[in-house]
Amino acid sequence: MIRLIPRLDIKGPNLIKGVKLEGLRKIGNPNEYARKYYEQGADELLYMDAVASLYGRNNLTEIVKETVKSVFIPITVGGGIRSVDDAREILRSGADKVAINTAAVARPELITEMANTFGSQCVVLSVEAIKQSEGKWLAFTDNGREHTGLDVVEWVKQAVELGAGEVLLTSVDREGGRKGYDLELIEAVSSQVNVPVIASGGMGQAMDGVDAVDAGADAIAMADILHYERDTVAGIREACRQNGLNVRAEEAIA
Repeated sequence: MIRLIPRLDIKGPNLIKGVKLEGLRKIGNPNEYARKYYEQGADELLYMDAVASLYGRNNLTEIVKETVKSVFIPITVGGGIRSVDDAREILRSGADKVAINTAAVARPELITEMANTFGSQCVVLSVEAIKQSEGKWLAFTDNGREHTGLDVVEWVKQAVELGAGEVLLTSVDREGGRKGYDLELIEAVSSQVNVPVIASGGMGQAMDGVDAVDAGADAIAMADILHYERDTVAGIREACRQNGLNVRAEEAIA
């Protein structure tokens, strides 16, 4: 079943959006948008703290607590989660999964510790990929600013072996560009691991999601296309269905 996942990047109390994870622009109240996307029929939600690295911790607990009062689908939260205790706090606030990037790069065994504590299904490896040459991408942290030196495909394989149950694969090159996902990147990663891969970065139209699934993605993360109302979750779901993808049958919530 292909999942449609609105991505909400957060700075302080605000939903924001940028291009290539930079030039962040305020969009509005994240809880209002979360509720709207839930009502449109989203399968899950993805919250990312865009400035967590500035504070050394995730600041989304209150936003998540408010969201789960009226939104009843799985929520993944990422940004600034650096320990099992950080993950526990986020999960207690109402999240279903945690996404980790910087802390996993610094100490890969954290992936195993989290998987052993909460189960692999709760642990999402977040990867910020920047293309270096044909068929080669390097992993970055801090919104694509900090170079890790890690090859994306090899890093994902290692993380899955350590216990990551899902991969959030963000193409920094494509993010916010509306020109479609990096299909080569999706294919390169998804062909090497047996856990779900969420494609993120670049959705400009519904067919881009179809192409991402054809390349191997198990879920489609989307932001710009929804925030700026160029399409809806329900509209994207229908386009996926018309193109033969196995998506959830429910329509938008009345």
